[in-house]
Amino acid sequence: MSRRNLLRGAAAGAGAIALPSLLAACGSGPGGDGKTIHLGSNSSDPVPKKAFADAFAAYEAQSKDGRKIKVNTVDHNTFQENINRYLQGKPDDVFMWFAGYRMQFFAKKGLLHDISDTWAGYKGFSAALKAQSTGEDGKQYFTPYYYYPWAVFHRKSVFEQHGYTAPKTLDEYIALAKQMQKDKLVPIAFCDKDGWPAMGTFDYINMRTNGYEFHKNLMAGKEAWTDKRVKDVFDTWRSLLPYCQPGANGRTWQEAATSLQKKEAGMAVFGLPHTGAQFPKGEQSDIDFFPFPVINPEHAQDAVEAPIDGFLLAKKSKNLKNQKNLQSAKDLLKWLATGKAEDIYLASDPNNIAVSEAADISKYSPLQKKAVELVSGAKQISQFLDRDTRPDFASTVMIPAIQTFINKPKDVDGLVNSIERQKKTIFAAED
Repeated sequence: MSRRNLLRGAAAGAGAIALPSLLAACGSGPGGDGKTIHLGSNSSDPVPKKAFADAFAAYEAQSKDGRKIKVNTVDHNTFQENINRYLQGKPDDVFMWFAGYRMQFFAKKGLLHDISDTWAGYKGFSAALKAQSTGEDGKQYFTPYYYYPWAVFHRKSVFEQHGYTAPKTLDEYIALAKQMQKDKLVPIAFCDKDGWPAMGTFDYINMRTNGYEFHKNLMAGKEAWTDKRVKDVFDTWRSLLPYCQPGANGRTWQEAATSLQKKEAGMAVFGLPHTGAQFPKGEQSDIDFFPFPVINPEHAQDAVEAPIDGFLLAKKSKNLKNQKNLQSAKDLLKWLATGKAEDIYLASDPNNIAVSEAADISKYSPLQKKAVELVSGAKQISQFLDRDTRPDFASTVMIPAIQTFINKPKDVDGLVNSIERQKKTIFAAED
C-alpha cells in the first residue's frame, strides 16, 4: 500500500470510501463500563507491538479499580491511510498518532479531545514538547511518548574493515561514497516505494542548505518552490543520486535497511527505528550513525529531524461521551506520560528515545545515548516533511514529485514549477 494513498486518506473527506472493517473501532458503545479503554494502535510490527503490550499490561496491573485496555491493532500503513475516515466514523477512545502539524490538522477539524487539564499534571516534559502537543487554539491534544532521530546510519564493522571515517561535509560525504563504490559497496541504500523515506533526504539537504526557518516556511506554504534556494536543493540531491541504489521507487524501506544489514550498502539516511528493526538482536551493537553532513557552514548541522509519536483522544468516540469512560482514558494518558511507562516500553524496543526527563536512561544502549546527544545538541528540531506540512499537500503533491525527481532528476525547473502551481491551489483552499 503506497504512502501516497496513506496520506491521501489523511486528507480525504469523511465518507469518501467505506471504512474497512479491520479499522473499525472495537468500542462497546456510548455506555461503556468505565473501566475498559479501547485503543487504536498502528504498531503492527512485532517489536513495538510487544513493547506496547508490555506497557499496557503494566498499566492494568497498577490500576486500583481493574481498568483494562482493549487494543485494536491495525497494519501501520492501513491505519494511516484511513485515519481521517476513522476519526470521523467510529474511532477507538485512545489512538496512536504524531505530534506537530499532523496533530494540529485534526485538532482544527474538531476531531480530538482537549486534554489541557490532563497536560497540566504532566511532569518531565520540556516546553518544546508542549509546543509540539499544542493546537492552533493554544490547547493541548497530544501526549508524547517517544521520539527518534534521523541521521546517516552505517555498520561499525564495515567502516572499521575499510578504514572509513564519518564525513562532516558534503564533499567528504561524496568522497566517501566514491571510495565505497571502489570497494564494491552500494554507497547509499535508497528507497521510496512507500512514498515517504526519501523525504528525509530532502529535509536534510534543505535544512543544511537554507536553514530551518526557510524549511519551516516552505512547508507552511510561505515560500515559493520556484525559489532558487529550492532549486539548489534538488541540484545537490541530483549530485548524490549516482551513489544511491538505483530503482528506489520499487524498493521498500525494509529492503533498503536490509541491504545495510547485509553489508551490501555502506550508508542509509533513515530514522533510528527503521535501521534497528532490520538488524538481528546480536547485530544491534554494530549499528552507528553520523549527522547528515554540512552543506552551508552558515547552517552547519543545527537542525535535526526527530519525529515524536504519542497518544490522543478521539472526539467522536461514543464511549467518551460517558464521563467515566473519558476519565479512564485520561487516566491512561497520565500514566503513559510517566517515565516508568516509557521505561517499560523501551525495555522491549530500544529503537526509540523516551521523551520524559523522568525516564531511566542508565539502561540505554550506546546508540540510544548517542541519539539523545544528537537531539539535545540541536538548535532546531523538525518533525519530517509529511508531518510538517498539510497532509493533502504531502500526499497529492510531494510524494509524486519526489518519485518523479528520482526517475527524471534533470528537469528541476519543470518539477518546482509543477509543485508551486499545485501548492497555491491547495494552500488557498480551506482545510
